[in-house]
Parts: sequence; structure tokens; C-alpha cells
Amino acid sequence: MELIEGKKIANGIVEEVKAGIKERKLAPGLGVVLVGDDEASKIYVGLKERAAREVGVNFFKAEFDFNENEKNILEKIAEFNVDEKVHGIIVQLPLPKKFDTQKIINSIDSKKDVDGFCPENIEKFLRGDGNIFPVFPGAILTMIESVGEKVEGKKGAVICNSDEFGVIMIEALRRKKIKGEYFLAKWLIEEKGSKEVENQEIGVENQKKNNIEKLKEADVLVSACGIPNFIKSEMIKDGAIVIDGGITKIGGKVVGDVDLESIKNRNVFLSPVPGGVGPVTVATLMRNAWILAKK
Repeated sequence: MELIEGKKIANGIVEEVKAGIKERKLAPGLGVVLVGDDEASKIYVGLKERAAREVGVNFFKAEFDFNENEKNILEKIAEFNVDEKVHGIIVQLPLPKKFDTQKIINSIDSKKDVDGFCPENIEKFLRGDGNIFPVFPGAILTMIESVGEKVEGKKGAVICNSDEFGVIMIEALRRKKIKGEYFLAKWLIEEKGSKEVENQEIGVENQKKNNIEKLKEADVLVSACGIPNFIKSEMIKDGAIVIDGGITKIGGKVVGDVDLESIKNRNVFLSPVPGGVGPVTVATLMRNAWILAKK
């Protein structure tokens, strides 16, 4: 097993952004909305703030209690939308359950959607338009490319929890000429199989086996389902590039979707958790803020 060192990749992106900001004498601004007292969210926002300071991005943080009136959050985003010092806006997810997450995300001006996940920007991305690459898929592609293997024409597979992310990630892979298919995690556990087999009259167990066989054909395997140790050695092709985008905290320890113990002696490339996709995602966010500031 060969690890894909996310911190090293992230450092390269950070240096690129830092140099670009300095060269053009820019003052990018990033507005971040943090709601509630989720410890993981606070940690993530802290990492983003640290990265912003390092590259020269001004960081504007708006914190709200979990019982805040939603109207006040929307008003703050509206302020960020018209503030010329703020070039990009992000709402840290997940939000407390009482809030309408989609409504709040939709209130971000699409021109300042630094994360690239507002509906208008997703639509543009799927059409092949737009200047902002969605942050998380962008970070995953960067890690895939860092391996140095030729990926054009290879098979890709994505394991996730939503059709929306699956479609976006498959489009991201397509842009690198990787032919991909996505699988919802529940398809690998129970219920229905992939779209090619869901209408066939076969049992759930056979559907599950069918999906796992397809995963084993993938040259590039991306997992972002947040189920600890879900991806076992028998699901992975020899020589595959495996990007573990799942993060779960168990007993104070952060773990990913991939069962490290089962693949430690396999011939695969793997992004570790922690130290893999996380740092690259934060660095990619800074790069998007820089891109927006250049407009």
C-alpha cells in the first residue's frame, strides 16, 4: 500500500495561492458562517481560518448559536453578498436540524459561492460551464492526479450517500476522461442495486454482490459515505487508486471509510484519514477564493 500524502499536496496548493495573491497584490476575502456548537464544525472552520491567514485571504467569521433566528443568518449572508471585501462565502455544514439548510445555501450569491455547490453553479458545472470547480470533487481529482498514473480511459467508481454528489463526482471524473459509475452506500448493504440492475428480478443479496463485483473492476475508487471501515480489501482492484473521503469520529479518533487493516499489504494507492482529502479540500477552498478575487 502506498499512501497519497494529502498534507504534501495541500502545501503545494497553498504555496501556489500565496504566490499568486502576492504577485497580483490581491486582498481576497472569505466570509464563513458557523452555526451551533458542533465540535467538528468548529475544528474545520479553525483549519480554514488558519489556511486563510497563511495564504493571505482575509477571513470574516460570523458565528451563531444553535437557537439563532434563521432570519438573522440569512441577513448576515445578505451582508456578505454585497460586501466588496468578501469575494467568497461558505456556510459550514451540517447545520442544526431546525434550520432549512438548502434555503440558507441558496441565499449565497452564486458569484460568491466559493464551495461551488449552489444550485445554479451545480447546474453550470454539469453543463461544463462556470469558473469554479466544486471544492470537494476538485480536491479528490487533485489527489488522483498526484499519483502520476495515466487515468484517461480508466474505470471509476464512487460510493456516496446522495444522487446529487454521485452525479457531480461522475462529471468531475469524466473531465479527466475517467468513465465512472456511482453507487449509494445503501445499495451495497441492502435495498436496491445500481441503476443497471435495479429493475431485474433478483434478490437483494445478488444485487449487493453485483455491485461489489463492479467496484472490483474500478481503477479509481472514491468513497465518501462516512461509514467507518466500510470498504474492505475484497472490494478493491489490485493497483487501484483509492480516495477515502469519509470522515467519522470514534472515541476521539478520526477514521475513514476504508478498512486499513484489510488492505495494508495490498498493491494500492490510498489517501489516508486523517491527512488525506481534508488538507487538500481546505487548500482547494483557498484556491477558489483566490480565483474569485481575480475576477
